[in-house]
Amino acid sequence: PELFIGHEGGRRYHEFKCVAKGCRKGVRRYLDTKDAKSTSNMRKHAKRCWGDDAVRLADEASGCDVARKSVVQPLLRDGTITASFERKKGKVTYMHRQHTKTETRAEMVCWVSESLRPFSIVRDRSFNNLMKTGRPEYYIPSPQTVSRDVRLVFKRTRERIAKMLQVSSG
Repeated sequence: PELFIGHEGGRRYHEFKCVAKGCRKGVRRYLDTKDAKSTSNMRKHAKRCWGDDAVRLADEASGCDVARKSVVQPLLRDGTITASFERKKGKVTYMHRQHTKTETRAEMVCWVSESLRPFSIVRDRSFNNLMKTGRPEYYIPSPQTVSRDVRLVFKRTRERIAKMLQVSSG
């Protein structure tokens, strides 16, 4: 991570910026608290962003330089797939770690909705072959779960739009 030293409301803090592509979030550690030397917030972020295996390997490394060289650099170089083609927002980047179950369900909702795919597509042999090659334990939700999630997202979106319309016509 990149370190930044800052002040907010008279309090000093260290902010560590994540170097993962597509992240760049900061994790602050205030220096005037009794847990000023705690790294739990940074570890939680690292596990979420880089994965449990990367954090475990970094813990096992003999020092920061070794961890950077043996864990972080290979992940940045080989773990990120970047597709460069014309698009309004620039490059499309993909995470260098596997989606969580919740993220997978959210991506499935977007995919079947935007591409007008049937919910049963998640049981398709070829689709499963594509998704599970190289990671056979990868979670794929059932068609019933995808259907339920799509209905839930639709319901919540409809409620948000209704609320926005009520506020704007007020």
